[in-house]
Amino acid sequence: MGLKRRVSYATVTQINGPLVFIKGVKDVGYDELVEISSARGRSLGRVLEVSRDVAVVEVFEGTTGLSLGGTSATFLGRGLEVGVSQEVLGRVFDGIGEPADGKPYPYAREKADINGSPINPTAREYPSEFIETGISGIDGMDSLVRGQKLPIFSGAGLPHNALAAQITRQAKLLNSSEGFAIVFVAIGITHDEAMYFRRSFEESGALANVAMVLNLADSPAVERITAPRVGLTMAEYLAFEEQMHVLVIMTDMTNYCNALREISSSRGEIPARKGYPGYMYTDLASIYERAGKIIGKKGSITLLPILTMPNDDISHPIPDLTGYITEGQIVLDRGLYRRGIYPPIDISLSLSRLMKDGVGKGYTREDHMDLSNQLYASYARMKEVRSLETVVGEEGLSEKDRMYLKFGDFFEQRFLKQAEDEDRGIEETLNLGWDSLALLPEDELSRVSPDEISKYMKKRT
Repeated sequence: MGLKRRVSYATVTQINGPLVFIKGVKDVGYDELVEISSARGRSLGRVLEVSRDVAVVEVFEGTTGLSLGGTSATFLGRGLEVGVSQEVLGRVFDGIGEPADGKPYPYAREKADINGSPINPTAREYPSEFIETGISGIDGMDSLVRGQKLPIFSGAGLPHNALAAQITRQAKLLNSSEGFAIVFVAIGITHDEAMYFRRSFEESGALANVAMVLNLADSPAVERITAPRVGLTMAEYLAFEEQMHVLVIMTDMTNYCNALREISSSRGEIPARKGYPGYMYTDLASIYERAGKIIGKKGSITLLPILTMPNDDISHPIPDLTGYITEGQIVLDRGLYRRGIYPPIDISLSLSRLMKDGVGKGYTREDHMDLSNQLYASYARMKEVRSLETVVGEEGLSEKDRMYLKFGDFFEQRFLKQAEDEDRGIEETLNLGWDSLALLPEDELSRVSPDEISKYMKKRT
């Protein structure tokens, strides 16, 4: 920020929710760190807005116990910073980057402002190369590519937390000796959920390669705003200074957006769609666009944000705006979940726009893209047959239609469905895909070549 001085004011004029309004300020910077002193002690905040001579400060610990006359604010001349080094791996932090595992601060090679900038489009390198998650519905159908932004759209009560934990435990690079790490950011979660994630990573040994940022639901709303930025700042150091490939998993971005709406309301801003601030698109972009690859840098940041769609509405502002910024989406389906299928990935609504740049010969296997296209087409045809069956009954279906129904059952029960601790390699995933297609007549397989059929399917029929 370039600010050096510390200036104190005792001119608090208003306290509203997490916000403190301070009058008479000069030369204050946006996002500048502020130390709030009162009878309850000292706490930190950040400058949210500056208008004429009034500064609006978000207090990280909330404003309970603050009074107009007994509160002063010291502007520290810098933004919120976190220490960055490889020592953040294996550690747990809160939403503002403070250690939350009872251990001392990790050794930091440097401190970085959490308000990093999106990657300049002219400096971006096109995402490529496959990241294996061990989840067939993702690896086989909606592959994740280094440098990609691929959100998971879920719904209340669906197992997105289990899926996030499983991906964190299993994600890896294929055929690469390059460094790989995961930054796991949990936003607005309960204490039970926090314990679930920590126990899952500790017991599996995955925590040694994971930096966790945990923001709890009973923490102030402003911490939900800083938590993803803290995680991305750690990821940027690991990727672009230590030349590692970093997967950042964020759950739940809906809690982040709700905090954004809460703070916007406290500021008295005019709401836009469903009460969310009109700048939510820009705010989300300032987070998502920090992921990617940079020309001349060996590392990369791949982003997997998870959000719950209110009322399962994919047109809700949060998934809607997210979809405009990211490169596809993975959608969890309540109907599949009710039928006992985990993970309940609806491939009909899911899409990875960059998949073609990370799979195939030299990355996964030469048949991968054609196989995926054929599975999509066959599954779409199967869903049409299921709809027809509800009208005419199974007796009214042709023999070919019945074969599609068998294909659909096998695909869902064997390809999509897997255990929460089942880590499938890409070879096993692709072979299961061919096993699914083996239930259909060869003349129906128009998106795979005869050579591919001969090489990969006939060995399993």
